[in-house]
Amino acid sequence: MNPKKQTLKYVLADYIMANIAWFLFNIVRFEKSAIYEGFWQLNSFLFSRDVLIGQLVVPFICLVIYYFSGYYNQPYRKSRLSELSITFLTSLITTILLFFIVIVDDLPPFYELYYKLTGALFVILFTLTYIVRLIITQITTNKIHKRKIGFNTIILGTGTKALEVYNNLNKMPLSLGYNILGFIPIESYKNTVVSKNLIIGRWDELDYLIKALEVKEIIIALESNNDEQLKHFYSLYKYNLPVKVVTDQHDILSGNIKMTTIYANPMYELFVARRGNMDANIKQFFDVFFSFFVLLLLSPLLLFLALRIKWNDRNAPVVFKQKRVGKSGKEFYMYKFRTMKINAELEGPSLSVEDDPRITSVGKWMRKYRLDELLQFWNVLKGDMSIVGPRPERQYFIDHIVKKAPYYYLLYRVKPGITSWGMVKYGYAQSVDEMIERLNYDIIYLENMSLMVDLKILIYTIKTVATGKGI
Repeated sequence: MNPKKQTLKYVLADYIMANIAWFLFNIVRFEKSAIYEGFWQLNSFLFSRDVLIGQLVVPFICLVIYYFSGYYNQPYRKSRLSELSITFLTSLITTILLFFIVIVDDLPPFYELYYKLTGALFVILFTLTYIVRLIITQITTNKIHKRKIGFNTIILGTGTKALEVYNNLNKMPLSLGYNILGFIPIESYKNTVVSKNLIIGRWDELDYLIKALEVKEIIIALESNNDEQLKHFYSLYKYNLPVKVVTDQHDILSGNIKMTTIYANPMYELFVARRGNMDANIKQFFDVFFSFFVLLLLSPLLLFLALRIKWNDRNAPVVFKQKRVGKSGKEFYMYKFRTMKINAELEGPSLSVEDDPRITSVGKWMRKYRLDELLQFWNVLKGDMSIVGPRPERQYFIDHIVKKAPYYYLLYRVKPGITSWGMVKYGYAQSVDEMIERLNYDIIYLENMSLMVDLKILIYTIKTVATGKGI
């Protein structure tokens, strides 16, 4: 089982089918319109310069659109209904785009031929693409159902519900892909009804077991779920694996359940980011494109700021880098223009406060307009951050935050950002308690992520910068 290899199958199949679809469309195009443009033989038309260029370029246009649709994000466990709808939509978008790039330049003898050519391209592209995708998906699904392909899974919990999940998944005539390796008891929950030979280790051995057994999914099965109990499992973020929680009556009534199959026990993912695959791919592209554009456009300003900082203190470095914690708990260096004096934290990590004496005169002005944050667009280009997302914190402060608010770990589902809903609504925090208050806005953002929400946050951020309300 190799996700990259499976994704490559879909990519190659789509590329080949796009080539064939464009070739067949050009045969139709020759018969319907090319003969009116001076092409009397099919060979001369198919080997003409424009058609050959299209044969090279069009398949790549298709792949780009397919990528942004999010189709390649999840190579296994594809919903065939979702596959049908997304193939239909992307084929339609591709056809409309190619109409304005290619078909509109044709000179048919009557206008209705435009519609026939466009319809023919859509039917050919959609049919070929969907049939081959469906074949690959069906072969993979059959292997999963027959247990030839499985995802190593462990169940946390050894109570009645854990055993029920185990029995239900194993007794299914058609497997859903869960290759359950066994159970791990949870120290704080003593109820055990699972046979001892199915218990594969202890809670304190979890790190070792996940690596040694190549675990791909984790299922949490408690007798009853509540926020206090689930706090115990927020630390599972660090494994960067799907963590699914078996639901109870409270979860069902609260609307936490998103149905993905009608066969298995209802479960929801603890760390899933509520952003669609298409949305996420577009956001990633926008982050890179916009960051490159900003750094290029504002390079004179960046140079001016660097010289101004150096002029203010020639013995101090211009750029300040600091370890922050990003997606999945991974540490990275975040870059900023230096706004504080050297050795500002000799007595240990501390947050800046209003009229902080450690801030330089130039730094105070830069913070007011958040100009010191501009270098973080480099972090976005590197892939450590996004333009919009929860602000990254230092491990020192995270350790203090999670003692009062363990749900902080939920922020690790997404990349941190230069600006955030918390920064827009709350601003800079001057204490751990204020950081927790700001955290609530970031949690709301996680539950409502979309490109429109990101755009709204960007607009408010620009307004904050323009009015000098950055402090």
